[in-house]
Amino acid sequence: MPATLTGIIASVLLLLNTLFWSCLLFPLTFLKVIIPIAPVRRVLTALLAAVANAWISCNSGWMILTQKMNWTIERPENLDKNGWYFVLSNHQSWVDILVLQHSLNGRIPLLKFFLKQELIKVPIMGAAWWALDFPFMKRFSKAYLEKHPEMKGKDIDTTRAACEKFKDMPTSVMNFLEGTRFTQTKYDEQNSPFNYLLKPKAGGMAFAMSAMGDQFRSILDVTIHYPDGIPTFWDFMQGKMPRCTVSIEEKIIPEELRGGDYENDMEYRATFQAWVQKLWEDKDAKLTQLGA
Repeated sequence: MPATLTGIIASVLLLLNTLFWSCLLFPLTFLKVIIPIAPVRRVLTALLAAVANAWISCNSGWMILTQKMNWTIERPENLDKNGWYFVLSNHQSWVDILVLQHSLNGRIPLLKFFLKQELIKVPIMGAAWWALDFPFMKRFSKAYLEKHPEMKGKDIDTTRAACEKFKDMPTSVMNFLEGTRFTQTKYDEQNSPFNYLLKPKAGGMAFAMSAMGDQFRSILDVTIHYPDGIPTFWDFMQGKMPRCTVSIEEKIIPEELRGGDYENDMEYRATFQAWVQKLWEDKDAKLTQLGA
C-alpha cells in the first residue's frame, strides 16, 4: 500500500476513534460538572478513565492494523494498574505520546500530565482534563513573588489540594524532563553534556514530588529509541517507522527526596538536581547501548 494512502487510512481511523469515544467522554464530563456529590463523582471519574483507556486501546488496534512495525518493549513484570507511579521519559517526537500509551496502557493507571492552571479554560479539552482529574498547577514567577511575598508557597498548596483526590485513586503522573522535543538545533544551543539528550529540568518533577511524593510507589524511567531515525507524526501515520524500542525500568524514589522544599531549601535542591543528573547520565548510556 502506498505510504500516503496508509497515512490517510490511519488518520481517518484515529479521527473516528476519537469522535466515537468523545461521544461518551463529554456527556460523562457534563454530569461530573453538574453533580457535586462526591461518591457520584468518584464513579463518574472511574467511568471517564475507562473511556480514556478504551480510546488508547483502540489506538493500539489501528496502529497494529496499519503499521508494519517491529516493537521491542522491555518492562517490569510486576507493574500494578492499581499503583501510584511517576513516569518520566526522553522526548523526541509527538509520536512519543502514542508510544508511551501503547507500552503502558492497562498495566498502570491512566497517564496524567501536570497542567498549567490557565489550561482549564481551553474550550472542551479543559473540561475533559478536569473531568479526568489531571492535576492543575498554579505557579508564580519570581518577579510576582517579589511584589507579593504573601503568595510564597501558595503554588505548592494549590497543587497539593488538587492532588488530594489521588490518595484513594491510583494515578500515573507523566513528565518529559527535557521540557521540549529533542532537535539538533536545541542540542547545540544548550551545549548539552549528553550524547543523545537535552539537559533535564528538575523543577517540574520536584514540584510533583513536593505535592505527592509520599504517594508514589516508584519511578518508571522510560527510554524511547527509534533505530531508523526520529519520525515525524506524519511519518508514523504513513508506516515509515519500521522499528521502535522501549525500555521501562522501575526505580526507587530515595526517601530524602519525597516532599522536600525545592524552592527554598538549597541543600534539597542540590541533592535533587544531582539525582536527576544521574538518572539522565544512565539514560544517555542506555541510548548508547541501544545504538542511538
